[in-house]
Amino acid sequence: MWNGRKVLVTGGASFIGSHLVDALLERGARVRIVDDLSSGKLENIEEHIASGRVDFVQADLREPGVARKAASGINVLFHLAADHGGRGYVDLHQAGPASNLFLDGLVFWEAYTQGVEKVVFASSGCVYPNYLQSDPDKEIYLTEDLVKPPYDADNMYGWAKLMGELTLKAYHKEYGLKTASCRYFTVYGPRGVENHAVIAMIARAFVRQNPFEVWGDGTQIRNWTYIDDIVRGTILSAEKIDDGTPVNLGTMERIRVINAVQETLRYTGHKAEITFRTDMPTGPLNRVADNSLAKQLLDWQPEVPFIEGLHRTADWYFGTKDRSQVQGVLQHMLTER
Repeated sequence: MWNGRKVLVTGGASFIGSHLVDALLERGARVRIVDDLSSGKLENIEEHIASGRVDFVQADLREPGVARKAASGINVLFHLAADHGGRGYVDLHQAGPASNLFLDGLVFWEAYTQGVEKVVFASSGCVYPNYLQSDPDKEIYLTEDLVKPPYDADNMYGWAKLMGELTLKAYHKEYGLKTASCRYFTVYGPRGVENHAVIAMIARAFVRQNPFEVWGDGTQIRNWTYIDDIVRGTILSAEKIDDGTPVNLGTMERIRVINAVQETLRYTGHKAEITFRTDMPTGPLNRVADNSLAKQLLDWQPEVPFIEGLHRTADWYFGTKDRSQVQGVLQHMLTER
C-alpha cells in the first residue's frame, strides 16, 4: 500500500522518526520530512537527502503557514514532532512540553483542511494514570482501557499526548478523518540519545563513570521496546487502524532498572561501584504495557528481547561515539533535550 504514496513524517530527523523514514522508503513511499532539528539530527537522514529520496524541510511547525504547506498533497501523515526528552526533561520542564498542545492541534487541523487521508500519532505510555504505577512489587500490565476519567497523565508531556489522542478520536467521529494513536513504551536503540535511560546507562559505561550513577533506588520497572519493533508497529497501525483507537507498543518484559544497569556493566566490561541518586527524577515505579490489543488488531508482537536489543545498542554506541565528546555533553543531556 505504500508504493508511490505521499507521506509526511514530522520530526523525521529524530531517533524514532528517522528509523520510520528508513522503513517507509524501503516500502516505496515518497517521503517528506519536516523537522526543526531542535532534537533531531541531520546525520540521521543525510544519506536520503543526498540521494534525493526525501523532501526535507527544516522548519518549526508552530510557525505560521509551515504546517499547512507541509500537509499539502500528503496521503498519510505520521506526527512524531514534539518538545520532548527523557525522564529528567519530562519531570523538570513543563513549559516546553506544554507547547505540544498547540503543535498537535495545529498539525491535526491542517491535515484535515488539506485533505490528508490519515493521521498516525506518536503517543506515549505517559498517558496512563500515575496512581496505577506506584508499586514496583505489583505485577501490573497497562491495558488501553485504563486511560479514562479520572485522568492522571504523566506531567505536561503526558497530558499533551492524551489530548492529542482524544482530538484524533473526535476528528474521526465528527469529520471522518482516519486516525490512529501508537502508545510508545520507553523506546531505545541505535540513534537514541543520552537523555533516555538505556542510552544513558550505556553512555555512563562508555565514559567509564565510577561511581556509576543510577537515578532512584533501582527497583523501578520498565518494558523498554526496541526501535525496530516500534517502527513496525507504527506502520501496521497506519495500515490497520482508522478510528483513532490507541494501541500499546510495548514488550511486556518486566525489567528492573538495576538489572538493566548490571547487564550494561557486564556486557561493556565496565567495573564500577554503583551509587543510587534518589534525589533525581525516577518517573513511575511500575510501567509495563499489555500488548494483547496490538496482537489482536495489528498481528504485532515484539521480536527483539531486551537483552538482545541492549547488546545491539551498546555495540552501536561504542562503535560510533567519541569519548571526550560524550563526556562533554552527558550531564547536560540527562535533564535537557
